Amino acid sequence: MAATSNLKVDVFQSPDYFQLDELLTEEHKLIRDSVRSYVKKEISPFIEEYAQKAEFPQHIVRQLGELGCFGPTVPETYGGGGLDYISYGLMMQELERGDSGVRSTASVQGSLVMFPIYEYGNEEQRRKYLPKLASGEWLGCFGLTEPNHGSDPGGMLTHFEDAGDHVVLNGSKMWISNAPFSQVAVVWAKDEAGVVRGLIVERGMEGFSTPTTHGKWSLRASATGELVFDHVKVPKENILPNVSGLKGPLGCLTKARYGIAWGVVGAAMDCYDTALRYSKERVQFGRPIGGFQLQQKKLAEMLTEITKAQLLNWRLGVLMSEGRATPAQVSMAKRNGCEIAAQITRDARQMLGGMGITGEYSIMRHMMNLESVITYEGTHDVHLLITGMDITGLNAFK
Repeated sequence: MAATSNLKVDVFQSPDYFQLDELLTEEHKLIRDSVRSYVKKEISPFIEEYAQKAEFPQHIVRQLGELGCFGPTVPETYGGGGLDYISYGLMMQELERGDSGVRSTASVQGSLVMFPIYEYGNEEQRRKYLPKLASGEWLGCFGLTEPNHGSDPGGMLTHFEDAGDHVVLNGSKMWISNAPFSQVAVVWAKDEAGVVRGLIVERGMEGFSTPTTHGKWSLRASATGELVFDHVKVPKENILPNVSGLKGPLGCLTKARYGIAWGVVGAAMDCYDTALRYSKERVQFGRPIGGFQLQQKKLAEMLTEITKAQLLNWRLGVLMSEGRATPAQVSMAKRNGCEIAAQITRDARQMLGGMGITGEYSIMRHMMNLESVITYEGTHDVHLLITGMDITGLNAFK
């Protein structure tokens, strides 16, 4: 934990203009409030310092495990929480209210590492990896994006060849959250027939390295790196047996995008709350700026978009828990949430004037973070085309 003599006090109050709390169970509210309390105590007072230094707060990994934020929908048998998807969404909302990088750490661990091992792995793999990942003893990462293949993962070049009791993996991945500190990586690569398969690669395997990505202006408190495979020998028992083709990684991305849809609303809520509080305290022309029409317009539009996104996410959470949500519905929620959150951070920054760019407030950090969140797990434009293909039946990607 960072040592500082000037700890910030988190006075956040959550907006709930349409009494959405009435749609939540007591368990939902208990889970949300426990994560909110954690963020107020353990994230908000320190996260700005880590972001300024571009340093990942490694100590939070164990804390997030203890809090149950890793794989909350995975069955308790494997160390997960056995919770529904609204619980998962609320957790991600509260974590991203603190910082997008913190939520990214949890999203990757749960949706992109634990989910594929649970869904596509065998019993031995589940028993070996999931409890350690759930507790935060191990951190994991997800290798899909490559230097020349982002939105088109089917063009990936990373591949492996059969070598008897093991395979030999070659290639590289980039923009990988958690990579520099991960013990395991779920990696997607093509076999000799060109079919995409998932492999569990462990730190310490010869030829496997995870160089850190430096110079980021966004997600500065999150660890990002590359995955480099130079003739890495991976035991065949580390291949995920129950999936082949792009449906494997795309199924993971659907789960991650769902968490993002909730998470970005948390960032928007934080910026709205900051701007509202500031508008009542900042006096110009003899009165609080919140009394001026243009400032009220900004606040009213922020709250409207937050409320719409909250309702969209709640309904999507119900459909996810019932197993009825479609990937296209998740895409819509992810894109919408990112878009409204990014706009809200910009409007909130304007309301704070010059103070909005300083580390005294969270707004500029959220704004920079969201520029990454708009891009990863499917860009804004890609999600528009996913929705477009779903409603027309026509594929604009080819």
